[in-house]
Amino acid sequence: MTRLILASSSPFRKAILDKINLPYAAVSPDIDETRFESETPQHYVARLSREKAEALRAEYPDALIIGSDQTAIINGETIGKPGNFDNAFRQLSDASGRKITFLTGLTLLNSSNGVCETDVVPFHVHFRTLTPEMIENYLKAEQPYNCAGSFKSEGMGIALFEKLEGEDPNTLIGLPLIRLILMLENQGIRII
Repeated sequence: MTRLILASSSPFRKAILDKINLPYAAVSPDIDETRFESETPQHYVARLSREKAEALRAEYPDALIIGSDQTAIINGETIGKPGNFDNAFRQLSDASGRKITFLTGLTLLNSSNGVCETDVVPFHVHFRTLTPEMIENYLKAEQPYNCAGSFKSEGMGIALFEKLEGEDPNTLIGLPLIRLILMLENQGIRII
């Protein structure tokens, strides 16, 4: 079986990939994640997912390398990881009663032959109307400062939502597993 590499240090992506029970190694790629001026969010996440996979190509010349990156959009503005309480509070206040679109770029690179497949998978989150007290309580409880959008949907963050829309709930956490399985099958890897 071809070696599988997850180009990520994200514990969330690792937990998702664990679901399909294939052996893999997780390796953090070293890339510059700066967004280019006037780069669309779709292009940005697609580019970063490819760059993450390509960054490990020389080190793993006979592997299937998975790259993934995510961004969130609210009211036409791209939002990222908040980093701290104040930024997270602002993000969740802006999201209150609105819809956020998450775009996840996904790349599967066959480093032995150069075949590379990239897709951008959307997922939509409709937020409840949140009071400042609800936001503060949530942030103090879960501290999701390393998560785009300032929440962990796999945890208490689910209480912030009115409804979720998308083909694969794993996309919201950062790895569109349904799409990845199709990409793996295109490279001859069967899950079941």
